[in-house]
Amino acid sequence: MVLQGYENLHSTSQTNTGAVASCGCPTPGMLYFPYRNSFPSMNFEAEILTTPHDNSELYMIPSMRSLTAEEYVEAFKSFLEHSTEHQCMDEFNKDQLPTIVAGLGTGKSTLSVLGVGSGTGEQDLKMIRILQAVHPGVFIDNEIVEPNPQHVAAYKELVNQAPDLQNVSFIWHQLTSLEYEQQVKERGTHKKFDFIHMIQMLYRVEDIPSTIKFFHSCLDHHGKLLIIILSDSSGWASLWKKHRDCLPATDSGHYITCSGITEVLRSLGVQHRVYELPSGWDITECFSEGDAVGGRMMDFLTGTKNFLGTPECSSTRDGRVIFSNNLSMIVVES
Repeated sequence: MVLQGYENLHSTSQTNTGAVASCGCPTPGMLYFPYRNSFPSMNFEAEILTTPHDNSELYMIPSMRSLTAEEYVEAFKSFLEHSTEHQCMDEFNKDQLPTIVAGLGTGKSTLSVLGVGSGTGEQDLKMIRILQAVHPGVFIDNEIVEPNPQHVAAYKELVNQAPDLQNVSFIWHQLTSLEYEQQVKERGTHKKFDFIHMIQMLYRVEDIPSTIKFFHSCLDHHGKLLIIILSDSSGWASLWKKHRDCLPATDSGHYITCSGITEVLRSLGVQHRVYELPSGWDITECFSEGDAVGGRMMDFLTGTKNFLGTPECSSTRDGRVIFSNNLSMIVVES
């Protein structure tokens, strides 16, 4: 294995200002506004008025805020431990991916792979092993774009513990997808890849159509782009549609599912195919008062620190509350 890393951290801040009004959330009645104030959070400022304990006058309480990078890692870990998301992806990898990647790099001695928003790398390595099985003896040049330093460190450790990954090189770019795109354009070089995958990461990019267009342009002849995104049939779609105004904006304010991505692909005029796979997430603990794991899962569910709610967008199985986490796998041709 060949391991490399390009460390390029950028500290950025983004502030959005908005007043919280009626949004279907359980909030105290608001009859008048004696005065206003704003409380900054990580990504935005919001105004909330409520009745003080002594009933003297309305006062301000801090608004909901998005998760920090560290809080997101903890919440995401709880999500994976209680969901079938990775099992769903494993099913796709086993049943569909070998056929999808069979025609990559015909006649090449090296396959170039790019993972965008690869997280801690578990799914990347599974796909690399499938590529090795389908293309035995071919060298794999694997590059990773991932901004979260904790995820990058975990990915590197995972690679160090995988002696079976022969004939594979790794280069990490600790950048956002936008920073990577800007870096490529500044250098004036445009490396082509046989296989690019973007797994559950388009929710936080600045410009979704532009991002898809750029990475599609990075495909080599007969290359394929795999986009994994939440299905329109998932509970997330219902949650975001009904309660979007109650939630803080994501880093870029995108709550998007499969139909939003396929609309972009149609506008670009590129061929694509969608595979729908069911996935569930046991969120029963979210409704157990004081349960720490449930609290972290609720944080991940809403992208909000200390969010409380009631069961929606889900079903009950054997006394457990299962949130619909259905996924769409979109395979895009070069």
